[in-house]
Amino acid sequence: MYQSFEASSEPDKGPERLIMLRDQMRNSGVDAFLIPRADVHQGEYVAPADERLAWLTGFTGSAGFCAVTQDAAGVFVDGRYRVQVKEQTRAPFTSVDWPEVQLGDWLKDNLASGFVGFDPWLHSAREIKSLEQDLRGTNIAVQAVDNLIDPIWRDRPAPPMGLARVFEDHLSGETHTAKRTRLAAELKSAGHAAALISLPDSICWLLNIRGQDVAHNPVVHGFAVLHDDARVDLFMHAEKAQDIRAHLGNEVTLRNPDDLSDYILSFQGAMRLDTGSVPYAISHALSDNAILSTDPVSLPKACKNATELNSARESHLRDAAAMCRFLAWLDAEPHGTLTEIDAATRLEEIRRQDPLMDEISFDTISAAGPHAALPHYRVTTDSNRTLNAGEVYLVDSGAQYQDGTTDITRTLAIGDQSDAVKRAFTRVLKGMIAISRLRFPHGISGRDIDAFARAALWSAGQDYQHGTGHGVGHVLSVHEGPQNLSRRSTLPFEPGMILSNEPGFYREGHFGIRTENLLIVVPAPDQPEGNLINLLEFETLTYVPIDRRMILRDMLNSDEIEWLNSYHQTCRDKIHPRLTAAEQLWLRDATQPL
Repeated sequence: MYQSFEASSEPDKGPERLIMLRDQMRNSGVDAFLIPRADVHQGEYVAPADERLAWLTGFTGSAGFCAVTQDAAGVFVDGRYRVQVKEQTRAPFTSVDWPEVQLGDWLKDNLASGFVGFDPWLHSAREIKSLEQDLRGTNIAVQAVDNLIDPIWRDRPAPPMGLARVFEDHLSGETHTAKRTRLAAELKSAGHAAALISLPDSICWLLNIRGQDVAHNPVVHGFAVLHDDARVDLFMHAEKAQDIRAHLGNEVTLRNPDDLSDYILSFQGAMRLDTGSVPYAISHALSDNAILSTDPVSLPKACKNATELNSARESHLRDAAAMCRFLAWLDAEPHGTLTEIDAATRLEEIRRQDPLMDEISFDTISAAGPHAALPHYRVTTDSNRTLNAGEVYLVDSGAQYQDGTTDITRTLAIGDQSDAVKRAFTRVLKGMIAISRLRFPHGISGRDIDAFARAALWSAGQDYQHGTGHGVGHVLSVHEGPQNLSRRSTLPFEPGMILSNEPGFYREGHFGIRTENLLIVVPAPDQPEGNLINLLEFETLTYVPIDRRMILRDMLNSDEIEWLNSYHQTCRDKIHPRLTAAEQLWLRDATQPL
Protein backbone atom coordinates (compact mmCIF):
# COMPACT_ATOMS: atom_id res chain seq x y z
CA MET A 1 0.00 0.00 0.00
CA TYR A 2 1.36 3.39 -1.00
CA GLN A 3 1.89 6.18 1.50
CA SER A 4 -1.27 8.04 2.38
CA PHE A 5 -1.26 11.82 2.25
CA GLU A 6 -4.58 12.31 4.01
CA ALA A 7 -4.49 14.66 6.98
CA SER A 8 -4.72 12.58 10.16
CA SER A 9 -4.82 15.47 12.62
CA GLU A 10 -8.13 16.85 13.90
CA PRO A 11 -7.05 19.77 16.11
CA ASP A 12 -10.43 21.51 15.99
CA LYS A 13 -12.03 18.55 17.78
CA GLY A 14 -9.51 18.67 20.62
CA PRO A 15 -11.29 21.18 22.88
CA GLU A 16 -14.55 19.20 22.80
CA ARG A 17 -12.72 15.95 23.51
CA LEU A 18 -10.87 17.60 26.38
CA ILE A 19 -14.21 18.48 28.00
CA MET A 20 -15.27 14.83 27.77
CA LEU A 21 -11.97 13.68 29.28
CA ARG A 22 -12.33 16.07 32.21
CA ASP A 23 -15.80 14.67 32.86
CA GLN A 24 -14.23 11.19 32.96
CA MET A 25 -11.59 12.44 35.39
CA ARG A 26 -14.22 13.83 37.78
CA ASN A 27 -16.18 10.58 37.63
CA SER A 28 -13.01 8.56 38.33
CA GLY A 29 -11.84 10.70 41.23
CA VAL A 30 -8.55 11.83 39.69
CA ASP A 31 -7.35 15.41 39.46
CA ALA A 32 -4.97 14.90 36.55
CA PHE A 33 -4.54 12.29 33.83
CA LEU A 34 -1.58 11.36 31.63
CA ILE A 35 -1.93 10.52 27.94
CA PRO A 36 1.27 9.14 26.41
CA ARG A 37 1.93 8.30 22.79
CA ALA A 38 2.42 4.66 23.64
CA ASP A 39 0.91 1.22 23.53
CA VAL A 40 1.29 -1.71 25.92
CA HIS A 41 4.61 -2.62 24.28
CA GLN A 42 6.21 0.80 24.85
CA GLY A 43 7.71 0.96 21.37
CA GLU A 44 8.10 4.12 19.31
CA TYR A 45 5.65 3.02 16.64
CA VAL A 46 1.99 2.44 17.45
CA ALA A 47 -1.07 1.19 15.59
CA PRO A 48 -4.05 3.51 14.87
CA ALA A 49 -5.92 1.97 17.81
CA ASP A 50 -3.24 3.35 20.14
CA GLU A 51 -3.02 6.92 18.80
CA ARG A 52 -4.74 8.32 21.89
CA LEU A 53 -2.52 11.39 22.05
CA ALA A 54 -3.28 12.34 18.45
CA TRP A 55 -7.01 11.68 18.91
CA LEU A 56 -7.21 13.97 21.95
CA THR A 57 -4.86 16.81 20.99
CA GLY A 58 -4.38 16.68 17.21
CA PHE A 59 -0.60 16.29 17.60
CA THR A 60 0.65 13.46 15.37
CA GLY A 61 4.38 13.43 16.15
CA SER A 62 6.10 10.15 16.96
CA ALA A 63 7.03 11.18 20.52
CA GLY A 64 5.31 13.19 23.22
CA PHE A 65 2.66 13.05 25.93
CA CYS A 66 -0.11 15.16 27.42
CA ALA A 67 -0.91 15.99 31.04
CA VAL A 68 -4.43 17.21 31.79
CA THR A 69 -5.84 18.82 34.93
CA GLN A 70 -9.21 20.53 35.28
CA ASP A 71 -7.55 23.86 34.46
CA ALA A 72 -4.55 23.06 32.24
CA ALA A 73 -3.61 20.75 29.37
CA GLY A 74 0.08 20.58 28.43
CA VAL A 75 1.43 18.74 25.39
CA PHE A 76 5.06 17.82 26.10
CA VAL A 77 7.38 17.55 23.07
CA ASP A 78 11.11 17.69 22.42
CA GLY A 79 12.93 19.99 20.02
CA ARG A 80 11.96 18.04 16.91
CA TYR A 81 8.28 18.90 17.27
CA ARG A 82 8.03 22.38 18.76
CA VAL A 83 6.83 24.00 15.57
CA GLN A 84 4.60 21.09 14.61
CA VAL A 85 2.79 20.90 17.96
CA LYS A 86 1.81 24.56 17.75
CA GLU A 87 0.39 24.03 14.26
CA GLN A 88 -1.55 20.89 15.20
CA THR A 89 -3.13 21.84 18.53
CA ARG A 90 -5.68 24.43 19.62
CA ALA A 91 -6.33 26.23 22.91
CA PRO A 92 -6.74 25.29 25.70
CA PHE A 93 -3.90 22.87 24.86
CA THR A 94 -0.49 24.48 25.34
CA SER A 95 2.90 23.19 24.22
CA VAL A 96 5.51 22.36 26.87
CA ASP A 97 9.22 22.17 26.05
CA TRP A 98 10.39 18.76 27.25
CA PRO A 99 12.82 17.72 28.71
CA GLU A 100 13.66 21.28 29.76
CA VAL A 101 10.36 21.28 31.67
CA GLN A 102 9.84 18.01 33.53
CA LEU A 103 6.39 16.53 34.11
CA GLY A 104 6.79 16.61 37.89
CA ASP A 105 7.58 20.32 37.86
CA TRP A 106 4.63 21.05 35.57
CA LEU A 107 2.28 19.14 37.87
CA LYS A 108 3.55 21.06 40.90
CA ASP A 109 2.82 24.31 39.09
CA ASN A 110 -0.66 23.26 37.97
CA LEU A 111 -1.94 21.07 40.79
CA ALA A 112 -1.80 21.99 44.48
CA SER A 113 -2.83 18.52 45.61
CA GLY A 114 -4.67 15.46 44.42
CA PHE A 115 -4.30 12.26 42.42
CA VAL A 116 -2.55 11.92 39.05
CA GLY A 117 -4.19 9.07 37.17
CA PHE A 118 -2.37 6.94 34.62
CA ASP A 119 -3.07 3.77 32.64
CA PRO A 120 -0.58 1.24 34.10
CA TRP A 121 -0.32 -0.60 30.76
CA LEU A 122 0.81 2.51 28.88
CA HIS A 123 3.67 3.63 31.14
CA SER A 124 6.90 1.86 32.02
CA ALA A 125 8.06 1.15 35.54
CA ARG A 126 10.91 3.63 35.02
CA GLU A 127 8.52 6.44 34.08
CA ILE A 128 6.27 6.01 37.08
CA LYS A 129 9.14 5.56 39.54
CA SER A 130 10.75 8.76 38.26
CA LEU A 131 7.48 10.69 38.56
CA GLU A 132 6.88 9.43 42.09
CA GLN A 133 10.36 10.59 43.09
CA ASP A 134 9.77 14.03 41.56
CA LEU A 135 6.51 14.41 43.50
CA ARG A 136 7.91 13.24 46.82
CA GLY A 137 7.23 15.74 49.58
CA THR A 138 4.16 17.19 47.83
CA ASN A 139 0.45 16.56 48.29
CA ILE A 140 0.26 15.00 44.83
CA ALA A 141 0.03 11.20 44.51
CA VAL A 142 0.24 8.95 41.46
CA GLN A 143 -2.58 6.45 40.99
CA ALA A 144 -3.14 3.67 38.44
CA VAL A 145 -6.62 3.81 36.89
CA ASP A 146 -8.48 2.42 33.89
CA ASN A 147 -7.78 4.26 30.67
CA LEU A 148 -10.01 7.34 30.49
CA ILE A 149 -9.65 7.97 26.75
CA ASP A 150 -11.00 4.65 25.49
CA PRO A 151 -14.59 5.08 26.79
CA ILE A 152 -14.98 8.42 24.99
CA TRP A 153 -13.19 7.41 21.76
CA ARG A 154 -16.31 5.94 20.23
CA ASP A 155 -14.92 5.24 16.74
CA ARG A 156 -11.58 3.88 17.93
CA PRO A 157 -10.07 1.50 15.35
CA ALA A 158 -9.84 -2.19 16.14
CA PRO A 159 -6.47 -3.52 17.36
CA PRO A 160 -4.27 -4.91 14.55
CA MET A 161 -4.57 -8.61 13.79
CA GLY A 162 -2.04 -9.10 10.99
CA LEU A 163 -0.58 -12.52 10.27
CA ALA A 164 2.91 -13.32 11.50
CA ARG A 165 5.34 -14.87 9.02
CA VAL A 166 8.58 -16.82 9.22
CA PHE A 167 11.83 -14.91 8.77
CA GLU A 168 14.03 -17.51 7.14
CA ASP A 169 17.31 -18.62 8.70
CA HIS A 170 19.30 -17.71 5.58
CA LEU A 171 18.29 -14.09 6.21
CA SER A 172 18.66 -14.08 10.01
CA GLY A 173 21.97 -15.94 10.11
CA GLU A 174 21.01 -17.84 13.28
CA THR A 175 18.16 -20.18 14.15
CA HIS A 176 15.73 -19.16 16.83
CA THR A 177 16.73 -22.28 18.76
CA ALA A 178 20.32 -21.05 18.87
CA LYS A 179 19.23 -17.56 19.91
CA ARG A 180 16.99 -18.85 22.68
CA THR A 181 19.68 -21.20 23.95
CA ARG A 182 22.33 -18.47 23.97
CA LEU A 183 20.20 -15.94 25.86
CA ALA A 184 18.76 -18.55 28.24
CA ALA A 185 22.29 -19.45 29.32
CA GLU A 186 22.85 -15.82 30.27
CA LEU A 187 19.65 -15.83 32.34
CA LYS A 188 20.66 -19.00 34.16
CA SER A 189 24.13 -17.62 34.85
CA ALA A 190 22.56 -14.51 36.40
CA GLY A 191 20.14 -16.55 38.53
CA HIS A 192 17.07 -15.35 36.64
CA ALA A 193 14.34 -17.91 36.05
CA ALA A 194 12.94 -16.02 33.07
CA ALA A 195 12.76 -12.71 31.25
CA LEU A 196 9.62 -10.99 30.04
CA ILE A 197 10.00 -9.37 26.62
CA SER A 198 7.48 -6.76 25.56
CA LEU A 199 9.05 -4.97 22.59
CA PRO A 200 7.67 -6.37 19.32
CA ASP A 201 10.98 -6.10 17.46
CA SER A 202 12.76 -8.01 20.24
CA ILE A 203 10.23 -10.83 20.06
CA CYS A 204 10.45 -10.94 16.27
CA TRP A 205 14.25 -11.06 16.35
CA LEU A 206 14.35 -13.76 19.03
CA LEU A 207 11.89 -16.09 17.28
CA ASN A 208 12.83 -15.27 13.67
CA ILE A 209 9.37 -14.05 12.77
CA ARG A 210 8.02 -10.86 11.27
CA GLY A 211 4.54 -9.34 11.13
CA GLN A 212 2.31 -6.53 9.93
CA ASP A 213 0.74 -5.03 13.04
CA VAL A 214 2.35 -1.58 12.66
CA ALA A 215 2.62 0.40 9.45
CA HIS A 216 6.13 0.33 7.91
CA ASN A 217 7.42 -1.92 10.71
CA PRO A 218 7.35 -5.68 10.03
CA VAL A 219 6.49 -6.64 13.60
CA VAL A 220 3.73 -8.57 15.32
CA HIS A 221 2.28 -7.63 18.69
CA GLY A 222 2.60 -9.95 21.64
CA PHE A 223 4.50 -10.66 24.85
CA ALA A 224 7.08 -13.38 25.36
CA VAL A 225 8.55 -15.03 28.44
CA LEU A 226 11.97 -16.60 27.83
CA HIS A 227 12.83 -19.22 30.46
CA ASP A 228 16.31 -20.18 31.61
CA ASP A 229 15.93 -23.56 29.85
CA ALA A 230 15.28 -21.81 26.49
CA ARG A 231 11.53 -22.45 26.47
CA VAL A 232 9.31 -19.54 25.49
CA ASP A 233 5.71 -18.75 26.40
CA LEU A 234 4.40 -16.56 23.58
CA PHE A 235 1.28 -14.52 24.35
CA MET A 236 -0.18 -13.87 20.92
CA HIS A 237 -3.61 -14.27 19.36
CA ALA A 238 -3.83 -17.70 17.75
CA GLU A 239 -5.22 -16.34 14.48
CA LYS A 240 -2.04 -14.30 14.02
CA ALA A 241 0.21 -17.32 14.50
CA GLN A 242 -1.31 -19.84 12.09
CA ASP A 243 1.58 -19.54 9.60
CA ILE A 244 4.38 -19.79 12.17
CA ARG A 245 3.27 -22.68 14.40
CA ALA A 246 5.45 -25.31 12.72
CA HIS A 247 8.41 -22.94 12.65
CA LEU A 248 8.18 -22.22 16.38
CA GLY A 249 8.36 -25.89 17.34
CA ASN A 250 7.61 -27.61 20.62
CA GLU A 251 9.72 -25.35 22.85
CA VAL A 252 7.58 -22.29 22.12
CA THR A 253 4.11 -22.45 23.68
CA LEU A 254 1.40 -20.21 22.26
CA ARG A 255 -0.83 -18.65 24.91
CA ASN A 256 -3.84 -16.34 24.94
CA PRO A 257 -2.84 -12.70 25.58
CA ASP A 258 -5.81 -12.35 27.93
CA ASP A 259 -4.10 -14.84 30.28
CA LEU A 260 -0.93 -12.76 30.71
CA SER A 261 -1.98 -11.02 33.93
CA ASP A 262 -2.91 -14.26 35.70
CA TYR A 263 0.29 -15.88 34.41
CA ILE A 264 2.39 -13.07 35.88
CA LEU A 265 0.60 -13.21 39.24
CA SER A 266 1.19 -16.97 39.54
CA PHE A 267 4.80 -16.98 38.32
CA GLN A 268 7.33 -18.46 40.72
CA GLY A 269 10.93 -17.30 40.58
CA ALA A 270 12.89 -14.22 39.57
CA MET A 271 11.75 -12.65 36.31
CA ARG A 272 13.93 -10.11 34.52
CA LEU A 273 12.14 -7.01 33.26
CA ASP A 274 13.26 -4.09 31.12
CA THR A 275 12.37 -1.03 33.18
CA GLY A 276 12.12 1.10 30.05
CA SER A 277 9.69 -1.06 28.10
CA VAL A 278 7.74 -3.41 30.38
CA PRO A 279 4.43 -1.86 31.49
CA TYR A 280 4.11 -0.71 35.08
CA ALA A 281 1.15 -3.10 35.43
CA ILE A 282 3.46 -6.10 35.01
CA SER A 283 6.33 -4.91 37.20
CA HIS A 284 3.88 -3.96 39.94
CA ALA A 285 2.16 -7.36 39.76
CA LEU A 286 5.47 -9.24 40.01
CA SER A 287 6.54 -7.14 42.99
CA ASP A 288 9.43 -8.88 44.80
CA ASN A 289 9.94 -11.38 41.96
CA ALA A 290 10.79 -8.61 39.49
CA ILE A 291 14.44 -8.11 38.55
CA LEU A 292 14.53 -4.61 37.07
CA SER A 293 17.16 -4.62 34.36
CA THR A 294 17.29 -4.38 30.57
CA ASP A 295 15.77 -6.31 27.69
CA PRO A 296 18.14 -9.31 27.20
CA VAL A 297 17.40 -9.27 23.48
CA SER A 298 18.17 -5.62 22.75
CA LEU A 299 21.97 -5.74 22.61
CA PRO A 300 22.29 -9.05 20.69
CA LYS A 301 19.69 -7.72 18.23
CA ALA A 302 21.65 -4.50 17.79
CA CYS A 303 24.94 -6.31 17.04
CA LYS A 304 24.19 -7.75 13.62
CA ASN A 305 25.88 -10.97 12.52
CA ALA A 306 27.74 -11.45 9.23
CA THR A 307 24.63 -12.65 7.40
CA GLU A 308 22.59 -9.65 8.50
CA LEU A 309 25.38 -7.21 7.62
CA ASN A 310 25.95 -8.67 4.17
CA SER A 311 22.22 -8.50 3.50
CA ALA A 312 22.21 -4.88 4.69
CA ARG A 313 25.06 -4.01 2.33
CA GLU A 314 23.26 -5.50 -0.65
CA SER A 315 19.88 -3.95 0.13
CA HIS A 316 21.52 -0.55 0.57
CA LEU A 317 23.16 -0.76 -2.86
CA ARG A 318 19.80 -1.50 -4.48
CA ASP A 319 18.24 1.31 -2.49
CA ALA A 320 21.04 3.66 -3.56
CA ALA A 321 20.31 2.83 -7.19
CA ALA A 322 16.64 3.65 -6.63
CA MET A 323 17.59 6.96 -5.00
CA CYS A 324 19.89 7.83 -7.90
CA ARG A 325 17.10 7.11 -10.40
CA PHE A 326 14.85 9.40 -8.38
CA LEU A 327 17.42 12.19 -8.16
CA ALA A 328 18.14 11.98 -11.89
CA TRP A 329 14.40 12.23 -12.59
CA LEU A 330 14.04 15.16 -10.17
CA ASP A 331 16.89 17.09 -11.77
CA ALA A 332 15.33 16.67 -15.20
CA GLU A 333 11.95 18.13 -14.18
CA PRO A 334 11.38 21.89 -14.68
CA HIS A 335 11.41 23.92 -11.47
CA GLY A 336 7.99 24.78 -10.08
CA THR A 337 6.16 21.86 -11.72
CA LEU A 338 6.40 19.22 -8.99
CA THR A 339 4.82 19.11 -5.56
CA GLU A 340 5.99 17.40 -2.39
CA ILE A 341 3.43 14.64 -2.98
CA ASP A 342 4.53 14.21 -6.60
CA ALA A 343 8.12 13.69 -5.48
CA ALA A 344 7.29 11.32 -2.62
CA THR A 345 5.01 9.24 -4.83
CA ARG A 346 7.58 8.99 -7.62
CA LEU A 347 10.29 7.90 -5.18
CA GLU A 348 8.07 5.15 -3.81
CA GLU A 349 7.16 4.04 -7.34
CA ILE A 350 10.83 3.69 -8.20
CA ARG A 351 11.61 1.76 -5.03
CA ARG A 352 8.69 -0.60 -5.64
CA GLN A 353 10.26 -1.69 -8.92
CA ASP A 354 12.54 -3.82 -6.75
CA PRO A 355 10.79 -7.21 -6.25
CA LEU A 356 12.37 -7.49 -2.79
CA MET A 357 10.80 -4.25 -1.56
CA ASP A 358 7.88 -4.86 0.81
CA GLU A 359 7.02 -1.31 1.90
CA ILE A 360 8.53 2.01 2.86
CA SER A 361 10.22 2.03 6.28
CA PHE A 362 8.43 5.24 7.38
CA ASP A 363 6.31 7.96 5.81
CA THR A 364 8.60 9.85 3.46
CA ILE A 365 9.53 13.32 4.68
CA SER A 366 9.13 15.27 1.43
CA ALA A 367 9.70 18.86 2.47
CA ALA A 368 10.12 21.94 0.28
CA GLY A 369 11.17 25.41 1.40
CA PRO A 370 10.00 26.28 4.93
CA HIS A 371 8.55 22.79 5.41
CA ALA A 372 12.13 21.48 5.47
CA ALA A 373 12.56 23.33 8.78
CA LEU A 374 10.20 20.78 10.40
CA PRO A 375 12.46 17.77 11.15
CA HIS A 376 9.54 15.29 11.06
CA TYR A 377 7.28 17.00 8.53
CA ARG A 378 4.60 14.81 6.96
CA VAL A 379 3.09 16.15 3.76
CA THR A 380 -0.70 15.99 3.40
CA THR A 381 -3.11 17.07 0.70
CA ASP A 382 -3.71 20.18 2.82
CA SER A 383 -0.03 21.11 3.28
CA ASN A 384 1.27 20.01 -0.14
CA ARG A 385 3.73 22.58 -1.51
CA THR A 386 5.38 23.11 -4.89
CA LEU A 387 9.15 22.64 -5.21
CA ASN A 388 9.94 26.22 -6.22
CA ALA A 389 13.15 27.59 -7.69
CA GLY A 390 15.39 29.16 -5.08
CA GLU A 391 14.26 26.82 -2.29
CA VAL A 392 15.77 23.68 -0.85
CA TYR A 393 14.06 20.30 -0.97
CA LEU A 394 14.69 17.84 1.87
CA VAL A 395 13.76 14.20 1.31
CA ASP A 396 14.15 11.70 4.16
CA SER A 397 13.02 8.23 3.15
CA GLY A 398 13.66 4.53 3.37
CA ALA A 399 12.36 1.08 2.56
CA GLN A 400 11.74 -2.30 4.10
CA TYR A 401 13.29 -4.87 1.81
CA GLN A 402 13.14 -8.59 2.42
CA ASP A 403 16.86 -8.43 3.18
CA GLY A 404 17.33 -5.06 4.87
CA THR A 405 15.99 -1.77 6.20
CA THR A 406 17.15 1.56 4.75
CA ASP A 407 17.01 5.22 5.75
CA ILE A 408 18.59 8.13 3.87
CA THR A 409 18.24 11.92 3.80
CA ARG A 410 19.40 14.28 1.10
CA THR A 411 18.89 18.04 0.90
CA LEU A 412 18.79 19.31 -2.67
CA ALA A 413 19.07 22.63 -4.43
CA ILE A 414 16.02 23.59 -6.47
CA GLY A 415 17.64 26.34 -8.51
CA ASP A 416 20.18 28.81 -7.15
CA GLN A 417 20.74 29.04 -3.40
CA SER A 418 21.93 31.88 -1.19
CA ASP A 419 25.36 31.78 0.40
CA ALA A 420 23.69 31.58 3.83
CA VAL A 421 21.98 28.33 2.84
CA LYS A 422 25.19 26.96 1.35
CA ARG A 423 27.16 27.86 4.46
CA ALA A 424 24.66 26.03 6.66
CA PHE A 425 24.68 23.03 4.31
CA THR A 426 28.47 22.88 4.32
CA ARG A 427 28.64 23.07 8.12
CA VAL A 428 26.21 20.16 8.34
CA LEU A 429 28.28 18.26 5.79
CA LYS A 430 31.45 18.86 7.81
CA GLY A 431 29.76 17.28 10.83
CA MET A 432 28.58 14.29 8.84
CA ILE A 433 32.07 13.75 7.43
CA ALA A 434 33.64 14.08 10.89
CA ILE A 435 31.54 11.20 12.23
CA SER A 436 32.11 9.11 9.09
CA ARG A 437 35.91 9.43 9.37
CA LEU A 438 36.11 8.87 13.11
CA ARG A 439 38.26 6.13 14.64
CA PHE A 440 37.84 5.49 18.36
CA PRO A 441 38.66 3.01 21.13
CA HIS A 442 36.26 0.37 22.35
CA GLY A 443 34.09 1.68 25.19
CA ILE A 444 33.21 4.97 23.49
CA SER A 445 29.49 5.82 23.38
CA GLY A 446 27.30 8.24 21.47
CA ARG A 447 27.66 11.05 23.97
CA ASP A 448 31.45 10.90 23.57
CA ILE A 449 31.39 11.65 19.84
CA ASP A 450 28.17 13.60 19.27
CA ALA A 451 30.05 16.91 19.48
CA PHE A 452 32.11 16.01 16.40
CA ALA A 453 28.91 16.32 14.35
CA ARG A 454 28.05 19.71 15.84
CA ALA A 455 31.42 21.46 16.08
CA ALA A 456 31.22 23.32 12.76
CA LEU A 457 27.68 24.46 13.54
CA TRP A 458 28.59 25.51 17.07
CA SER A 459 31.40 27.68 15.73
CA ALA A 460 28.73 29.67 13.87
CA GLY A 461 26.32 29.75 16.82
CA GLN A 462 24.08 27.08 15.26
CA ASP A 463 22.81 23.68 16.37
CA TYR A 464 20.02 21.14 15.88
CA GLN A 465 17.54 19.86 18.46
CA HIS A 466 17.66 16.15 17.74
CA GLY A 467 20.15 13.36 18.16
CA THR A 468 22.82 12.88 15.55
CA GLY A 469 21.92 9.26 14.93
CA HIS A 470 19.65 6.36 15.84
CA GLY A 471 20.01 2.61 15.63
CA VAL A 472 18.48 0.77 12.66
CA GLY A 473 17.07 -2.75 12.71
CA HIS A 474 17.49 -5.63 10.27
CA VAL A 475 14.13 -5.97 8.51
CA LEU A 476 12.68 -4.49 11.69
CA SER A 477 12.13 -0.97 13.00
CA VAL A 478 14.00 1.82 11.26
CA HIS A 479 14.51 3.31 14.74
CA GLU A 480 16.11 0.65 16.92
CA GLY A 481 17.60 0.77 20.40
CA PRO A 482 19.58 0.63 22.53
CA GLN A 483 22.33 2.08 20.32
CA ASN A 484 22.19 5.71 19.27
CA LEU A 485 24.40 8.71 18.67
CA SER A 486 23.36 11.57 20.91
CA ARG A 487 24.42 13.60 23.92
CA ARG A 488 22.37 11.34 26.20
CA SER A 489 23.63 7.96 24.94
CA THR A 490 25.92 6.08 27.34
CA LEU A 491 25.88 2.63 25.68
CA PRO A 492 29.30 1.79 24.20
CA PHE A 493 29.40 1.09 20.49
CA GLU A 494 29.91 -2.56 19.52
CA PRO A 495 30.86 -4.13 16.19
CA GLY A 496 27.82 -4.93 14.06
CA MET A 497 25.67 -2.04 15.23
CA ILE A 498 23.99 -0.04 12.47
CA LEU A 499 23.38 3.66 13.13
CA SER A 500 22.34 6.72 11.22
CA ASN A 501 24.60 9.76 10.90
CA GLU A 502 22.31 12.75 10.30
CA PRO A 503 23.31 16.18 11.56
CA GLY A 504 21.09 19.06 10.44
CA PHE A 505 20.21 22.71 10.72
CA TYR A 506 16.75 24.29 10.65
CA ARG A 507 15.77 27.93 10.28
CA GLU A 508 12.08 28.13 11.17
CA GLY A 509 9.95 29.55 8.39
CA HIS A 510 12.77 29.48 5.84
CA PHE A 511 14.67 26.23 5.22
CA GLY A 512 15.99 23.03 6.73
CA ILE A 513 19.06 20.93 6.01
CA ARG A 514 19.85 17.34 6.92
CA THR A 515 22.30 14.88 5.37
CA GLU A 516 22.00 11.25 6.45
CA ASN A 517 23.94 8.08 5.75
CA LEU A 518 23.76 4.78 7.61
CA LEU A 519 26.93 3.37 9.16
CA ILE A 520 28.12 0.03 10.55
CA VAL A 521 30.39 -0.12 13.58
CA VAL A 522 33.37 -2.28 12.53
CA PRO A 523 36.82 -3.14 13.94
CA ALA A 524 39.53 -0.72 12.82
CA PRO A 525 43.10 -1.75 12.01
CA ASP A 526 45.74 -1.22 14.67
CA GLN A 527 47.85 1.82 13.98
CA PRO A 528 51.63 1.26 13.59
CA GLU A 529 52.55 4.10 15.96
CA GLY A 530 49.59 3.71 18.31
CA ASN A 531 49.24 2.14 21.73
CA LEU A 532 45.48 1.53 21.52
CA ILE A 533 44.04 -1.86 20.63
CA ASN A 534 40.48 -2.88 19.76
CA LEU A 535 39.89 0.31 17.82
CA LEU A 536 36.55 0.79 16.09
CA GLU A 537 35.44 2.85 13.12
CA PHE A 538 32.41 3.29 10.86
CA GLU A 539 31.79 1.61 7.54
CA THR A 540 29.45 3.57 5.30
CA LEU A 541 26.35 1.70 4.07
CA THR A 542 24.72 4.50 2.04
CA TYR A 543 26.15 5.45 -1.36
CA VAL A 544 24.13 8.26 -2.91
CA PRO A 545 25.72 11.52 -4.13
CA ILE A 546 25.59 14.59 -1.90
CA ASP A 547 24.43 17.68 -3.80
CA ARG A 548 27.65 19.44 -4.83
CA ARG A 549 25.66 22.55 -5.81
CA MET A 550 25.02 23.18 -2.12
CA ILE A 551 28.68 23.03 -1.03
CA LEU A 552 31.07 25.93 -0.47
CA ARG A 553 34.41 24.28 -1.21
CA ASP A 554 36.47 26.88 0.62
CA MET A 555 34.80 25.89 3.91
CA LEU A 556 36.15 22.33 3.68
CA ASN A 557 39.67 21.34 4.64
CA SER A 558 41.81 19.02 2.54
CA ASP A 559 40.87 15.90 4.53
CA GLU A 560 37.16 16.65 4.11
CA ILE A 561 37.54 17.25 0.38
CA GLU A 562 39.51 14.02 0.04
CA TRP A 563 36.81 12.11 1.93
CA LEU A 564 33.99 13.59 -0.17
CA ASN A 565 35.75 12.92 -3.48
CA SER A 566 36.53 9.37 -2.41
CA TYR A 567 32.93 8.87 -1.29
CA HIS A 568 31.60 10.08 -4.63
CA GLN A 569 34.04 7.87 -6.52
CA THR A 570 32.79 4.89 -4.51
CA CYS A 571 29.19 5.91 -5.28
CA ARG A 572 30.06 5.86 -8.96
CA ASP A 573 31.89 2.53 -8.79
CA LYS A 574 29.16 0.74 -6.85
CA ILE A 575 26.00 2.20 -8.39
CA HIS A 576 26.95 2.87 -12.03
CA PRO A 577 26.34 -0.75 -13.20
CA ARG A 578 22.82 -0.68 -11.73
CA LEU A 579 21.61 2.33 -13.76
CA THR A 580 20.45 3.03 -17.30
CA ALA A 581 22.70 4.94 -19.69
CA ALA A 582 20.91 8.24 -19.03
CA GLU A 583 21.05 7.71 -15.28
CA GLN A 584 24.74 6.88 -15.54
CA LEU A 585 25.36 10.26 -17.15
CA TRP A 586 23.56 11.94 -14.26
CA LEU A 587 25.65 9.94 -11.77
CA ARG A 588 28.87 10.89 -13.55
CA ASP A 589 28.03 14.59 -13.26
CA ALA A 590 26.80 14.30 -9.66
CA THR A 591 30.02 12.63 -8.51
CA GLN A 592 32.62 14.87 -10.14
CA PRO A 593 35.52 15.76 -7.84
CA LEU A 594 34.95 18.91 -5.85
